[in-house]
Amino acid sequence: MTTMGYALSDSATMLRRNLRHMIRYPSVTVLLVGMPIVLLLLFVYVFGGTLGAGLGDPAGGRGAYIDYVAPGILLMTVASAAQGTAISVATDMTEGIIARFRTMAIARVSVLTGHVIGSMIQTLISLVLVVGVAVLIGFRPTAGLGEWVAATVVLAMFTFALTWLSVAFGLVSKSVETASNLPMVLILLPFLGSGFVPTDSMPAGLRWFAEYQPFSPVIETIRGLLLGGPVGSSAVLAVGWSAGIALFGYLWAKRLFNRRVN
Repeated sequence: MTTMGYALSDSATMLRRNLRHMIRYPSVTVLLVGMPIVLLLLFVYVFGGTLGAGLGDPAGGRGAYIDYVAPGILLMTVASAAQGTAISVATDMTEGIIARFRTMAIARVSVLTGHVIGSMIQTLISLVLVVGVAVLIGFRPTAGLGEWVAATVVLAMFTFALTWLSVAFGLVSKSVETASNLPMVLILLPFLGSGFVPTDSMPAGLRWFAEYQPFSPVIETIRGLLLGGPVGSSAVLAVGWSAGIALFGYLWAKRLFNRRVN
């Protein structure tokens, strides 16, 4: 078997390990998907009537707001899953399993690859559940098959990027507690973007940050694809941010992992 073949085989083994952890401890998945669903219900049923009236939609109200906020909740789901990835990586690094792996003839890259792919599968399952709940309470996307595929690709790209970044967060942390706190900034960014209210309603300084931070173009792209609105340059920015974050996260994670293993 070639070196690439060994790496792929070992990565598949590590992926199975992470999937078994996900099945064995379903409470983690429930927690990761539970927070976005609770926020969705809170914003729609508690604040939706008032916030929906300020969107400028003639229909207004709660129905208009759930269509607006659902893409932001999807990005909140991705950010929440990133926190779980950081915790999982930090747990491996602090509980001695990596030292055990060092004594085995396995490809070093497979350890991180298993975490990344496993986390992406977990995140995509969570996204499906969140979309299902959103549809049940009134979310009505107008997208056709092509738009759904495009929106899925954009979400998968951004999930891949944040997953590598969260792997780096887990590696740089000296404890599981620290790893659980570092990704919190990712969970806050949808609130400081266009996820919950239009950026036009924000003060000038905050509005500038909200429009140029990485979550806003992804949210606007998903919103435009699913609800038939304009996408404009948001798609290009979403792809650019995803590629940049993924590259930075991968290089940072690789450097940290090699340094700690060595």
